[in-house]
Amino acid sequence: MATTAPSPATPTDLLGVTKTLDLLAPRWSVWVLMTVSSQPLRYAEFKPRLPWLADGQLHPRLRHLTNAGVIERTEYAPRHVTYGLTSRGSALLPVLTVIASWGDTYLEKELVANKHTGAMEPERIAPAQNIDDAVALLAPRHATPILLCLQTRGTATAKTLASEAMPGYGLTAVYKPLERLVADGLVIVGGTGGYQLTASGRALAPVFQAISAWATAPAPEADARRTPGQGAAPSQNRSGPWATTPTRLPAPAVPAAPAARPALTTTPPDRPAWRPGDLFSHQIPARPISPAGGPRR
Repeated sequence: MATTAPSPATPTDLLGVTKTLDLLAPRWSVWVLMTVSSQPLRYAEFKPRLPWLADGQLHPRLRHLTNAGVIERTEYAPRHVTYGLTSRGSALLPVLTVIASWGDTYLEKELVANKHTGAMEPERIAPAQNIDDAVALLAPRHATPILLCLQTRGTATAKTLASEAMPGYGLTAVYKPLERLVADGLVIVGGTGGYQLTASGRALAPVFQAISAWATAPAPEADARRTPGQGAAPSQNRSGPWATTPTRLPAPAVPAAPAARPALTTTPPDRPAWRPGDLFSHQIPARPISPAGGPRR
């Protein structure tokens, strides 16, 4: 059934993709990343932007992303700490754009009435929600190895997938993740019993390529001592319970007036211009979408 041998680059690509999905998978991680995409924020400034997120949920996400090297914690004084993207974190934003585009195109949407015309049309889903839901489909164990194997081969039997995507597991272990991918609309069973990708599954190729390129790119010089997944390395401008405590930096000058502070939509060069509407759809909701039965298909 299988006709094409896997590419020699597959193991490296797979490792980078799965580690990056593990970085993004914990709930609210994407929302926190996008919230600081335009400017560093103090801890208290997250609350009006993520009003549904309890303090007990925000702190673990910040620690997770700081240890991964995509967010940096800068301490100016005991009560003046900011969180902002590292160079590595900034480089991840275009990858999020690719994931959001796939989710907006291929994930299910409810039909809602247009408040101006009354016509029924697909609801607008915030990119942050699309990314979260897309990652929820790809991050489960064995999902990405199977999808990448099918992208390489085109069509493969369960035996081939078990052997190449799940080495060390028996044949029967492959059926549960395959059933989930079929239910999610990413994989279909062919007429001859082989498995192949659906149109939405094939459309994941740019997503995996973007993730792999980010994961395998050399760390920027500013982040050279940080490796995602290995924790944050000591630095002269990070401190706190999960990093070495350094000498504190001088506090930045306080703006003379509120207007002098950078606006939320001000974005450094080469970063996607995430706007409040991008993150939260129209207006800040009481809580993001949480569909019954799992992520949107």
